[in-house]
Amino acid sequence: MPFAGGQPPALRMSLFHQPAGPRPLADRMRPENLDDYAGQEHILGPGKPLRRQIENDSLTSIILWGPPGVGKTTLAQIIAHMTKSEFLPFSAVLSGIKEIKAVMVDAERYRALGRRTILFVDEIHRFNRAQQDAFLPYVERGDIVLIGATTENPSFEVNAALLSRSKVYMLRALTTEEIVKLLQRALGIVQSTASDEVLEKIATAANGDARSAYNTLEVAAAAAKGEITEELLADTLGRKVLLYDKGGEEHYNLISALHKSVRSSDPDAALYWLARMLESGEDRMYIARRVVRMAIEDIGLADPRAVEQCIAMKETVHFLGMPEGDLAIAQAVLYLAVAPKSDASYKALGAVMKEVREGRAEPVPMHLRNASTKAMKSWGYGSGYQHAHDFDDAISDMDCLPEALHGRRWYHPLERGIEKRIKERLEEIRSRRGEAKSEQVDA
Repeated sequence: MPFAGGQPPALRMSLFHQPAGPRPLADRMRPENLDDYAGQEHILGPGKPLRRQIENDSLTSIILWGPPGVGKTTLAQIIAHMTKSEFLPFSAVLSGIKEIKAVMVDAERYRALGRRTILFVDEIHRFNRAQQDAFLPYVERGDIVLIGATTENPSFEVNAALLSRSKVYMLRALTTEEIVKLLQRALGIVQSTASDEVLEKIATAANGDARSAYNTLEVAAAAAKGEITEELLADTLGRKVLLYDKGGEEHYNLISALHKSVRSSDPDAALYWLARMLESGEDRMYIARRVVRMAIEDIGLADPRAVEQCIAMKETVHFLGMPEGDLAIAQAVLYLAVAPKSDASYKALGAVMKEVREGRAEPVPMHLRNASTKAMKSWGYGSGYQHAHDFDDAISDMDCLPEALHGRRWYHPLERGIEKRIKERLEEIRSRRGEAKSEQVDA
């Protein structure tokens, strides 16, 4: 009887199903217990809540939140092993509601046999709200213990119903020292040698990602066939790729760090965070817009030229492009960092907007209205208006606020930079107005 494919199964296997090569180093180095697990002492150290839950076999659904390569998947597997649970891995990238229901059938079957199921959902933030909701009945009935893994802030990416039924644990990036220890263990597996300096450079380039470090070591070892030298490592590494997602939380973390460093008058920190964004490929015009905002929000009238410098920077970046325009951004950031700071105008506008939103919409005083027609003039429009240029130093005693808001002050200049002179001038104006009012009363 002929075979459907025209060839016997053994031959078809040899053509299309070549025997798999060795598993990736990161997978071969995956630990099987907490004692061999690297890092995360803040949640897995002796006596810590998550460790106690695992050891006491009392785990509830959890969300593991942290950057790539810190051991989220590994930790989920260790938990399943230590709690003697069925481990069902599930990818949010490849699956939908249909697959969720199919997996839940297996979970219900395991439960009927008296076995607990840990459903591990990698990149759970990629599920939409409806897909996340599909887990809820199974979590509530106890059919599964859900372990979700995400690189994004769960507060924004996991729906409230699922979040309220889970405990969030934040995993941090591994330190350089922790990654070096992992690499030292892996040298025997890849049958290579390397100095501590070389391993440290691999760990530094990995940026807290153990998987990335393992991949680099594996590639370097394959090329070295013996000792991994610094020269060979330089060729392997090429250019370090920094962790950065223009649409993710790290994008906002970095711009926040830059803004707060400028506000704190720390030029070195400001340059560091700026360099992180530049090196990661951030849109230069986005940075330029944010730097202009810093000028008006944090420097304000303490140095009115700050915003001029930033607008000039924006035009320079637009005109020159990369990389020359990056220097213009750096100069503007340094200017803002060392400039005198004032948020008085920022606070003043906020206070006035609050008054406008919450207070009564007071009518414009009659003396500030234009009398466009004879009838309007006869009704009192413009009556009592004082033309400033008819007075010494262009200062009159006329009130420009509605009567109900007489005497209210929202702008309070600080004694920093140019704003110190503005404050002195404002006090002079108010004093002159008071004197003019007094003279008018006496007359």
